[in-house]
Amino acid sequence: MRILLQFPEGLKKYALSHAQKLEADGHEVFLSSSPSYGACDLAIDDAEKIHADEIVHFGHAKFPIPSPVKIPVEYVEWKVDVNLNDLESALPELKQYKKIALATTVQHTHQMAAIKEFFSSHGIEPLTRKGVLPAHEGQVLGCDSTAIKIPEAEAVLYIGDGMFHALAIEESKPVYAFNPYTKQFKRINEDIEKLRKRRTGAIAAALSAEMFGILVSTKPGQFHLEVAKWAKKELENYGKHAEILVSGEFNPYSIANFTSFDAYVNTACPRIVDDVDLFGKPILNPNMLEEMLKLKR
Repeated sequence: MRILLQFPEGLKKYALSHAQKLEADGHEVFLSSSPSYGACDLAIDDAEKIHADEIVHFGHAKFPIPSPVKIPVEYVEWKVDVNLNDLESALPELKQYKKIALATTVQHTHQMAAIKEFFSSHGIEPLTRKGVLPAHEGQVLGCDSTAIKIPEAEAVLYIGDGMFHALAIEESKPVYAFNPYTKQFKRINEDIEKLRKRRTGAIAAALSAEMFGILVSTKPGQFHLEVAKWAKKELENYGKHAEILVSGEFNPYSIANFTSFDAYVNTACPRIVDDVDLFGKPILNPNMLEEMLKLKR
């Protein structure tokens, strides 16, 4: 079998050993060197060019791809254990709440039952649910934090590395983040609010824009052409001008060469809007565009 292996940036260092194992089993193996930003970002073009029989995508859980994928994809999750004893540093702060919503990344979802038992044993009722897009209960993605939308929870605890997933949590309740690698524990509502204000600022700035570039990604997990066509129609109905830009990956410096655009509407990965400084112009997700259009009514 001809197999294409795809790894996210942090796991590419393990690619060679996996390739050699599969080759020893008689498979013909290729490694995708394309960037991989998530389960939605499959190396379909790479696989089609080499006529691969299968893509093996490491580091993420299965994702609901909105457009058909002709090549079979096997998702191989990357599991990393959290030292439960390290969570004790969070207890003095969290014990003021009777019920907390728990969230984590795919790397730690296999421990969710043990994490819940830890907090239960310390008098805190842990609550979890499955979000809309994630594969596992309690899992959050950079584009989906619905797993924490539990009305009876008094606070939210995110367990994971970095702030990318943590800042995706949209919640007015107290939100805490625990990094199992650095052991850092802190409340992050202020960080979330800063991000929200930046997006609100982008909406306000886009109000005066006349020409919009609408970004459509050809990546199967991010392809939303109908949303882009909707955005173009809505903008034109309100007297704006809009054109649709299509690409496998959006480079702010390349897009900047289209000098006529005053602002952008993003239908690809929703976290692109957080790179507004790189684009140098307002960039809105579809829900942000809806907010802008309401302001004009």
